[in-house]
Amino acid sequence: MISENFMVAGGNPRRVLRAVRERHPVVLHGVSLSLGSVDALDIDYLDALAELAREVEPAWISDHLCWSSYGGHRAHDLWPLPYTEEAFGHLREWILRVQDHLGRRIMVENVSSYVAYAHSTATEWEFLAALAGAADCALLLDVNNVWVSSVNHGFDPYAYLAGLPVASVGQVHLAGHSDHGTHLLDTHDHPVAAPVWDLYAATLARFGKVSTLVEWDDPIPDLATLVAETTKARAIESTIGVRHE
Repeated sequence: MISENFMVAGGNPRRVLRAVRERHPVVLHGVSLSLGSVDALDIDYLDALAELAREVEPAWISDHLCWSSYGGHRAHDLWPLPYTEEAFGHLREWILRVQDHLGRRIMVENVSSYVAYAHSTATEWEFLAALAGAADCALLLDVNNVWVSSVNHGFDPYAYLAGLPVASVGQVHLAGHSDHGTHLLDTHDHPVAAPVWDLYAATLARFGKVSTLVEWDDPIPDLATLVAETTKARAIESTIGVRHE
């Protein structure tokens, strides 16, 4: 569930969510926490998220490792971060403060990226691995984002997987992307691509049978197409034994 769609108390969205929660576990996945922003932490946002979490008791809460706000203005995008000591210290502090406010650990998701910072001093996976330990948070590993960024920036996506601690990954996302020739774009509007399926198999081989979500945002296909994507994920999962330490 996208957290922000349900963060206004009352109304039909909350009623529907309560009805779903009576029958199934739910997870809250946010897009507006903006952990990498230098703006002040949005306490009103955190209060609303905490209230929602108390009501529906989600299995976990997640958001993206990015910044999406500046100077009080919010953008509907997930901008990448520089992998520097300064950014690391900022993110560690903010994640710890968010977790303290919510009274629980959160998961942070790697985003797809289309630019890199010249002054980064670590790879993305080195940065994530260190942050998970220092901030005591879990990682939501978006396998499609790993593939998209690896093609755009020329790194080895399998080295990315190998660089993350086995116990750190709590959920996996899959999605489709579009090929623009000079770069890949994470659009969530295609079936999962063949190399992403291969990377997903390697992900499960390393991290075990982790909870997996297939994302498809636009245009929404027929149910049979969505079920087919889920069936592929389950078929790959069925071939995986115990996780490799």
